[in-house]
Amino acid sequence: MTAGATSVGRPAVATPAKPYAVPIDARVQDGAADATALKRRALRVSRGGARAAVLGVNDGLVSNLCLILGVAGASASQGSVRLAGFASLVAGAFSMAAGEWISVTSQAELFSGVLAELRRLIARNPRLVLDQLVDKLMEAGFDQSTARRASTELPLNEDRFMHFTARTVFGIDPEELGSPAVAALSSFALFSGGALVPLFPWFFADGTSAVLASAGLTAVASLVAGGVIARSSGSSVTRSATRQLLIVVFASAVTYGIGKLFGTAVS
Repeated sequence: MTAGATSVGRPAVATPAKPYAVPIDARVQDGAADATALKRRALRVSRGGARAAVLGVNDGLVSNLCLILGVAGASASQGSVRLAGFASLVAGAFSMAAGEWISVTSQAELFSGVLAELRRLIARNPRLVLDQLVDKLMEAGFDQSTARRASTELPLNEDRFMHFTARTVFGIDPEELGSPAVAALSSFALFSGGALVPLFPWFFADGTSAVLASAGLTAVASLVAGGVIARSSGSSVTRSATRQLLIVVFASAVTYGIGKLFGTAVS
């Protein structure tokens, strides 16, 4: 029997190469890890932590730099600038924390009220709720029979049905109403950290050197903050970082100029 032939005289067929360079199990595990990471990220966003962090660090950087440069532009002493900057840090941090606490708490209470009314509506008029659910599923692309079957899969008296209806019809996830504590603490900590950046040089220097150091450190911090935000959102790092920097440059120039103007007028 010649080489390259089978025992029945037919040509041997070469075994095809495997279509996947990576084992299927490994790809499934990677996909599961990606999905878990994405779910955690979405949860942080929905609960207010990410929003509070972005607002906190940016407000701390910009607002305290503006105040410090405004006071410095009026030819205030090193001690006066330091005191004003520290007072702004404390007041701003508590204000941000209180604002976020009230905002997220109010939102959670409003959503909780909607969910309570939905629960009563399910008990009082289940047919209406089912019809609304079918309509939403059909708008999402399901045909009528599939939408009706899906809407009746879960018993009306189960929490899972109420949660599914809340998400589908009203866009409210009962498990992700937001955490006032997370939002408040994130705002407080990150505003304080951001506000400390332009204040830091005034503990060691004064005059023009402190002004330049304060503006320079804030510019670098704003670039970093813009880059982190861009990476988290999947947008352009260069564009986001540049946008942050331009905001800082514009705000600092305006407030320093106002301080100079009023300082000269007062003197």
